[in-house]
Amino acid sequence: MDILGVSCFYHDSAAVLLRDGELVAASMEERFSRKKHDSGFPRHAIDFCLERGQIKGADLDYVVFYEKPMVKVGRILQTALSTFPRSWDFWREAVTAYVGEKFWIKSLLQQHLGVRPDQILFCDHHMSHAASAFFPSPFDEAAVITVDGVGEWTTTTLGFARGPWNGSAPNTIDLFWEQRFPHSLGLLYSAFTAFLGFRVNNGEYKVMGMAPYGEPRYVDKVKQLITLNNDGSFELNMDFFSFHHSASRSFNERFIKLFGPPRVHSDDFFTAKSDPSRAGETEAVRRNQYYADIAASIQAVTEEALINMANALHRRTQAKYLVMAGGVALNSVANYKILTETPFEDLYIQPAAGDDGGALGAALWAYHIVLGQPRKMIMSHAYYGEEYDDAEIRAFLDSQGIPYTYYGDDEDRLLDRVVEEILDQKVIGLFQGRFEWGPRALGNRSILADPRRAEMKDIVNTKIKFREPFRPFAPVVTCEDAPAYFDYPNVESAYLPRFMLAVSPIFPDKLDVAKATTHEGGTGRLQTIDRVTNPRYYELVRRFGQATGVPILMNTSFNLRGEPIVTSPANAWWTFSNSGIDWLMMGSFLIGKNGKGTE
Repeated sequence: MDILGVSCFYHDSAAVLLRDGELVAASMEERFSRKKHDSGFPRHAIDFCLERGQIKGADLDYVVFYEKPMVKVGRILQTALSTFPRSWDFWREAVTAYVGEKFWIKSLLQQHLGVRPDQILFCDHHMSHAASAFFPSPFDEAAVITVDGVGEWTTTTLGFARGPWNGSAPNTIDLFWEQRFPHSLGLLYSAFTAFLGFRVNNGEYKVMGMAPYGEPRYVDKVKQLITLNNDGSFELNMDFFSFHHSASRSFNERFIKLFGPPRVHSDDFFTAKSDPSRAGETEAVRRNQYYADIAASIQAVTEEALINMANALHRRTQAKYLVMAGGVALNSVANYKILTETPFEDLYIQPAAGDDGGALGAALWAYHIVLGQPRKMIMSHAYYGEEYDDAEIRAFLDSQGIPYTYYGDDEDRLLDRVVEEILDQKVIGLFQGRFEWGPRALGNRSILADPRRAEMKDIVNTKIKFREPFRPFAPVVTCEDAPAYFDYPNVESAYLPRFMLAVSPIFPDKLDVAKATTHEGGTGRLQTIDRVTNPRYYELVRRFGQATGVPILMNTSFNLRGEPIVTSPANAWWTFSNSGIDWLMMGSFLIGKNGKGTE
């Protein structure tokens, strides 16, 4: 049975193909369109999934959309009417962007795929999130939290899911509590994202990266905007917000009166901690320190709200395990604290926890809930995208006249050469296998470097990624060595670190070992890797450890600022050519700068 899951028309459009309960292919549209956070109809992602599954659209059994468009359009129009005339711009955008697209999603799917109307199903947005969280998890049963900006009306749910692997009971997901729009933890965090000078639905992780350079001095001010209740619920004070009636602003003048002028996006962000060499710029340091303190304060309140929810949910369900989804579940700092500061024994989040993952959840909901089929899949890796074999890579390189060394079956020689270059402080673009599902590069479309030198962080940020210098990098570490470096429960077997979805403290005696990947405050957003999941990536880390005594590499996504992660050999070559990356390892080929491709 083939089921296509689709999400689109908000942000991070995506498609997945599920065959008999197993994931065949999954991708965000942005990887093919090259438009970051592409929200359009995911025709390229759909076509890729069908090609990978070697089927045509008409061969599909079901197509499942990740939300109920009519309910969402109803919420948007009702909200616009209730705040009219302030909402005139919001109304105009809603009619254009939502009514014009979402009203016709069923027709678009029929036309593109050639399926019948009765083969198209619609899943509630937060049920899609819940299904994406639970069904790929290893648990027979688990408590469920979904939390994002907003779905149709819902912004947060608490629930309980059951699906015994032995098939002894039906699969069920009971979302027994919800918070409704406009009260939204995701939209609160996004308002501060905009206030701090970053783009909403794109820059939230920048706020998280900025927070460790500040102190949570303004928690009391943030709590004028949100009330947290002991039962896990919360309410926003809407007197400070405009996202419910404005198409362009998420906060209003009263917000500005409380917190001061918003940060100008084009201004450099640095503090005395992040760049001691600029400590003499007194006024800029003072201003930036204030914004860092605001970032620390909204991060602290977000963590408190999530821990509140998790504790309340545990009191009600007494569950041993928790699963989460929704964009807020990508807050990797909060995830670690939920795991360590609540009674839950383990936490699972699949790698595409945002709206892209809704496509996966919609397909899983149809297969396991609607059709009642038994569970088949634990998602233990994220490698579900397109891949290019050596013949395709060679054809591209030859067509462009690019010099290279081909290592063929001599994998050892290739890996040893790459490790030698990393030891020589060179930066490597790694392109291999199927690209990753979700927003993180996990070793198939990554940039790698030596983590031992603190200055490597600045080199990669400024000369390669062209991004803000306060942004952290991830340490990738072999599973068996992770317990010696990271204070994370059962880190060698945990799932969350596989997907780079938790920020963990580093043991004090290891803080100076990998300075380039140790963020302010002594933490790392680690990725663990084992030989079975990704043997080549694992071997690079292991061999570097063998040579240095440090089984860690610095990993960041293979893209430039503002670009999606690379997909094809052409994308990889363009990014390599337009950055300070020294060597490109693409399949079994090694390519250097300025014609240094041959030995």
